[in-house]
Amino acid sequence: MESQRSFLLIGLALVTFLLWNQWQIDHAPQPVAPITAESTTQQVEQKPVQVSADVPVAEQSVIESIATGSNFITVTTDTVKAKIDLLGGDIVQLDLLQFAKEKDGSEAYPLLVEQGADLYHAQSGLTGAHGPDASPKGRPLYVAAQTDYQMSGDTLEVPISFKNNQGLTVKKVFVFRQGEHDIQIRFDVSNTSDAVKNVQLFAQLKQNTAQAQSSMMMPTYHGAAYSTHNESYEKIDFDDILDSNLRVASTGGWISMIEHYFVTAFIPQENENIEISTKALSGGKVLMRYKGEAVQVAPGQTASLTTTLYAGPKHQDKLSELADNLDLTVDYGILWFLSQPLFHLLQFLHGLVGNWGVAIILITIIVKGLMYGLTKKQYTSMAKLRQLQPKLTELKNRYGEDRQKFSQAMMELYRKEKVNPMGGCLPILLQMPIFLALYWVFVESVELRHAEFALWIHDLSQQDPFYVLPILMGASMFVMQKLQPTPMQDPVQQKIFQYMPVAFTFFFLWFPAGLVLYWLVSNIISIVQMLMINKAMEKKGLK
Repeated sequence: MESQRSFLLIGLALVTFLLWNQWQIDHAPQPVAPITAESTTQQVEQKPVQVSADVPVAEQSVIESIATGSNFITVTTDTVKAKIDLLGGDIVQLDLLQFAKEKDGSEAYPLLVEQGADLYHAQSGLTGAHGPDASPKGRPLYVAAQTDYQMSGDTLEVPISFKNNQGLTVKKVFVFRQGEHDIQIRFDVSNTSDAVKNVQLFAQLKQNTAQAQSSMMMPTYHGAAYSTHNESYEKIDFDDILDSNLRVASTGGWISMIEHYFVTAFIPQENENIEISTKALSGGKVLMRYKGEAVQVAPGQTASLTTTLYAGPKHQDKLSELADNLDLTVDYGILWFLSQPLFHLLQFLHGLVGNWGVAIILITIIVKGLMYGLTKKQYTSMAKLRQLQPKLTELKNRYGEDRQKFSQAMMELYRKEKVNPMGGCLPILLQMPIFLALYWVFVESVELRHAEFALWIHDLSQQDPFYVLPILMGASMFVMQKLQPTPMQDPVQQKIFQYMPVAFTFFFLWFPAGLVLYWLVSNIISIVQMLMINKAMEKKGLK
C-alpha cells in the first residue's frame, strides 16, 4: 500500500461521506411536528388554561402570551446583556458582549433570542401541587424594583418577586458574576399560610429547530444533549425530539442545547434527583428540560431551590469546573481522549506565541516529528515491496490462474526476503486517529473563532478569502505524488490518482483557513521527511 495513495483515498472517503451527509440534511423529508396545545396560542392567549400539577405551564399555550413592554427588565454585565420576561421570569434574550456576531462587527452574538425563527429561551419556575407555574391562571407575573440593572461590582443580584393569595411568596433571584457566563437562579419560597406547600423546580431550554445549521465543510452538531449518573454524555438531535419524547431519571447531571461554538445548559445541584425529558411543540419548537425533587415547605417556613444556567462559549476548562462531563459538549466524537490532550497542547503553544495560526503550525510540526519513526518504517517497508515487484510478476506468470499456489509462493518470498506486507499499512493506521483528532480540535475550538493569523488571514474559522492556502495545499499534494509514484497499471486509476490534488484543492476552497493551514503544513513536513527518508534508503541500496 502506498502511503500517499492511502491518505488520499481515506480523505476522499471522508469528503464523500460529508457530501452525502449534507445531501441528507438538505433533501431528506422532515418529520411533521406533533400538534400540541401551543398551536392555539394566538386564539387563547388571554384565557387561563387548566394544567396538571406536575406539568410545567411553560409547555402550555399561556407561555406564548404577549407581554407589554413594561413586563421586561434588562440586565447588563461585562459579559452578557440579558432580557428577562417578568411573565414567568424567563431569560428570553441574551447577547454575548465579548463575542461579535460577525468578524470586526459591533453587534454582540445573540445566543438567546426573544422571538422569530431563531427563538431560543431559558425558562425556569416552580411547579408541583402549589407551585405558581402550575396555577390554572397561568404563569406568575413577577414584579421588580427597577427595569434596568447594571453590574458595578464582582456580583450582581437581580431579584423579582411574586405573591399569591394562598400564602405563598416566591423571590426569584438571578446572580450574575463578573467575567463569567454562568448565572445562578435561586427561588426563595416562603409559606405564610397554615398548610404545607409542595413545590418543584423545573428548568428548560426552548428552541426553534429552524435555526439549526450545519454544512459539509463544517459538519458541526446543533441540537440537545444531556448527562446523567449513568451516561456521561448523550446527544439527542432535534429530529429525534420531534419523533418521540425522552424521559430518564438521574442523580445529578445536566441538560443543554448545543451549537457550533456555544452552549446553553441548566445544571441542577450535584446530588439532586431529577427527571430529564424532552417535548416537541408546534411550529418546529422543542423543549429540553429537567424537574427537580418535590420540596415540602411547612407553615411559617422558607425553602430555597437553586439551579445554574450557563450560556456562553464552549471553554473546556470552565465547563469542567461547572459540572462533570459538561466539557464533553466540545464534541470531539469518539476520539475525544486524543483530541483533549492535543487541544491542551495547542492551548499551551498559543500561550507561548500568542497567535493561534502559529500554534497550529507548531503542533503540526510536533505531531509529525513524534511520528517520524513510524513514517520512516512505513516508507522503508513500501520501498522493499516495490523492489519485489519484478519477482512477484514472475511468480504470477509462472502460476497463472492458480491463486492458491501463487499466494503460497508470494508468502514464501516475503518470508525469505524478510518483508512484512502489512509494514506499510500499520504505521498509517496508527497515524490516522491522531490526524483526525487534530481535525476535530480545529473544528470545535471556540478559541479559533475570529482568530487572526497573518497577512490576509484574519479569521482562522473562515475560508481563505483569496484561496491562497487551498491552492498551496493542492500544489503540495502534487509534489508528494511525484516524490512517491504508485505502481498502478490501470490507466483509469492513474488518471483518478493524478487528478486527486485538483479535487482536494476544490473541496478545500471552502474549508476554514485553520484546517487548510494544518493540512498544508502537514504536507510540507511530509515532503521534507520523504526527501530525507528517500536519501537514506538510496544509501542502503533501496530506491
